Amino acid sequence: MLATFVIGLREGLEAALIVGIVAGFLRRRGDTAALRPMWAGVALAVLICVIVAVVLEVVSADLPQQEQEGLETVIGLVAVGMITYMIVWMRKHARSMRGELEKAAESALAKGSTWALVGMAFLAVLREGFETTVFLLAAFQSSTSPVAAGGGAALGILVAIGLGYGIYKGSVHIDLARFFTVTAVFLVLVAAGLLVSAVHTAHEATWLNVGQIQVADLSAIVRPGTPISSLLTGVLGIQPQPTLIEVVAWLIYLVPMLVFVLWPVRRPSRASATATADASA
Repeated sequence: MLATFVIGLREGLEAALIVGIVAGFLRRRGDTAALRPMWAGVALAVLICVIVAVVLEVVSADLPQQEQEGLETVIGLVAVGMITYMIVWMRKHARSMRGELEKAAESALAKGSTWALVGMAFLAVLREGFETTVFLLAAFQSSTSPVAAGGGAALGILVAIGLGYGIYKGSVHIDLARFFTVTAVFLVLVAAGLLVSAVHTAHEATWLNVGQIQVADLSAIVRPGTPISSLLTGVLGIQPQPTLIEVVAWLIYLVPMLVFVLWPVRRPSRASATATADASA
């Protein structure tokens, strides 16, 4: 539940931030007529993402067991790749994200292009929705309790919607850099767990047969249906009987990504910023 809550919150907040800024600009401009097509575009993007999720789930359920394991492996690897890209991108743009969005919105309004803002909101929700669909499918497949995982995702999205509404009204101000850093640490753990689950299902699909030596027996701790199992397996991807290749994959991903996320970001000094501004002038 915790993993899907963070995924729903983080992905939902990115979309809510863009939609909130766009809606706020339209409201301040007095262009309330454009709000209707914007909300219609948001609803359409959500509907498309739901349809994609249902299709993927139905296709997966109709496959034979070995093919199901293979599809789960592919979805898991795609989710890990998306999470990794998102973490790297946010590491570089979190501090300037809101300013960049407001500048883009101002530019569209200056050109009289209200539909550009509507399209921005639609594409933002569609992109984040696709990412969330892949993330959550991978999380559900590796979760020991799909109901709890679904509840966590729904709660995270609802909180993100609430924050987005607060941003729209101007009553909520978030330190995006700090927020995305904290959630990035947790998402690195989630991604490492998804990678371990993908390695596990790849073996079940007979795609990966190396490094299958059992290195520990955690079955006394990681018992299916228990809260500890939900945390260790559902969030961290730790299996009851981890193999060598699973442990190696977990460490190879986890350690460098945590170093990358937690490494202090060097801010340009005032002198260098002034020199850059003078040079550009």
